[in-house]
Amino acid sequence: MKEFISRPLKKSYNLGQYAPLYRSAIIGLIKNARQADRDYTPLMLDFGPVRFRIARHFGFCKGVENAIEMAYEALAQNEGKRVLMISELIHNDFVNEDLFRRGLRFIKTASGKQLIPWEDVGTEDIVVVPAFGATVHDKQLLKEKGVDIKKWDAMCRFVEHVWFRSEELGKKGYSIIVHGKFNHEETQATFSYSAQYAPTLVIRDKKEAEILGEIILNKRPYSDFEIYFREKCTPGFNPEQDLEKIAVVNQTTMLAGETLEIAQFIKSILTEKYGNEAIESHFGNTRDTLCYATKNNQTSTQFLLEAPADLAIVIGGRNSSNTSHLVEMCEEKLPTYFIRSEEDILSSHEILHFHYNTKTESTTSDFIPEKNPVDVILTSGASCPDTLLEKVMTRILSFYTNTKSIETVLKETIDL
Repeated sequence: MKEFISRPLKKSYNLGQYAPLYRSAIIGLIKNARQADRDYTPLMLDFGPVRFRIARHFGFCKGVENAIEMAYEALAQNEGKRVLMISELIHNDFVNEDLFRRGLRFIKTASGKQLIPWEDVGTEDIVVVPAFGATVHDKQLLKEKGVDIKKWDAMCRFVEHVWFRSEELGKKGYSIIVHGKFNHEETQATFSYSAQYAPTLVIRDKKEAEILGEIILNKRPYSDFEIYFREKCTPGFNPEQDLEKIAVVNQTTMLAGETLEIAQFIKSILTEKYGNEAIESHFGNTRDTLCYATKNNQTSTQFLLEAPADLAIVIGGRNSSNTSHLVEMCEEKLPTYFIRSEEDILSSHEILHFHYNTKTESTTSDFIPEKNPVDVILTSGASCPDTLLEKVMTRILSFYTNTKSIETVLKETIDL
């Protein structure tokens, strides 16, 4: 198996003059208050008339911060040269728009629309690979043009690990099922890499896994595979042969629990068909491919939702998959508002928020109930800068009088 981390990750990050755009001293103290990586106990910041319940794990993961640093370094070290990125660095408008203002240009949009023709990209260009990675096709095009993509490869190490495990298992004869959104950049990149070594199929959810299970057990005809999956599998995928040995990996921003559920379900199907004694030769163990940061954020949100609250505010990019899953978790329990920044909080009475499933936005009035105290759940996705969470918190505090100071609340809450 290839090395888990092919490129060393820095233990600390130097964003230099750009650090104030992303780092918050207040949120930094909150994050550092964790007793351990697996401390999921929510933190309560009691300001009197309003109380914030904050997840123990939220916001930037190491892979995202590493990618951001690399993008700014690419700009700083290559003045006078054109600095390009294959697609969005991460799914956050604040970050991508700031990089664009500073001169970085995107070759494609997140949806795959070409902004800069490949024929216009040349040897003199600096090209940054985003955190999601890039398809084998795109990387090959750049290599053929003589572009060095190794120096500025910001691909997340956990995405890379999924690639390596897919290759390893593919070479052992396993077909690869990718749990993900087929058109997402990361899934497209993982699919393209896995396809070099194994028959590969993308499934979106447990419902599709159940349909696949019925096909494996011959409870559905193979013609149903053509209906549901032919557009999401490698050319020549043969369901009669290629579903005998399976390994499940994921788009790292999907719900970790859902990936585990799908993997366990596929294992149970294969056990039913081939027997418990033979299961190890039919099902590949890929639990080690789950992204710890995504899992920690989701587990922290579960703990956050155990106690009652009046509303939840989740901050992140509108096309952020990991943020959307945090929103889904919160929506099951209480009124939830998915916003980009404090600017979406229009007043003490109105909030502009996004509906991920329908890709629409709406304005809700009287989103903060008239009670004392009001309990607000506050968290953010892995591509959301800490500064935005701080600004949302201070924006809400501005609607109240006679609140405790932030300094007082931090001293009461955290052992400073």
